[in-house]
Amino acid sequence: MGASRRRGEVTDNEYHEVGHLLEATHLVPSPSEAHGILCGLVCGGSKDPVAAWLEHLFSDRDADPAESSEVRQHLEEYGAQAADSARDRSEGLRLLLPDEEAALLERATGVYDWVRGFLFAVGTLGVKESDLSEQGREVIRDFADLTRMDLAGLEESEENEEALMEITEFVRVAAMLIQEERNPPAPGAAGS
Repeated sequence: MGASRRRGEVTDNEYHEVGHLLEATHLVPSPSEAHGILCGLVCGGSKDPVAAWLEHLFSDRDADPAESSEVRQHLEEYGAQAADSARDRSEGLRLLLPDEEAALLERATGVYDWVRGFLFAVGTLGVKESDLSEQGREVIRDFADLTRMDLAGLEESEENEEALMEITEFVRVAAMLIQEERNPPAPGAAGS
């Protein structure tokens, strides 16, 4: 199945590995929400998104400092790779979401969590609507609308599958638009 994956997807194993590491953090977000926070920090223009991300995930109240230190190191390594991937304009942003074999509700919740995390991060950076173009402001408003979705009655159907695929692609492209606005490529840089 690895070769047939669409660009922007991750493996189920990666999702669960990150989820396991996040269980030891103070915040305990879902893997999708944690990835959304990290991508929001990258796309929103944080000077050190990985450090800011780790600061959100951990607190001084961690029970076992030795275990916390090891988990923090693994998350720092993952965060650095994910941040580099999010910055790579040639590949496009990939979202950390439940595997395509997961139930529709689980995947929709993953998108919901990712968007919520992204908005949280952009908010912590103090990005205001006036800092964005009209298109950027529209993205933020659309993301806010997505966080108000009621997923309780979501039924497995072909129509809902297609809608989720469209929303997921919209989120991916819209986040890249925010990144382009907040982190324009340097003049003469590859891809500019």
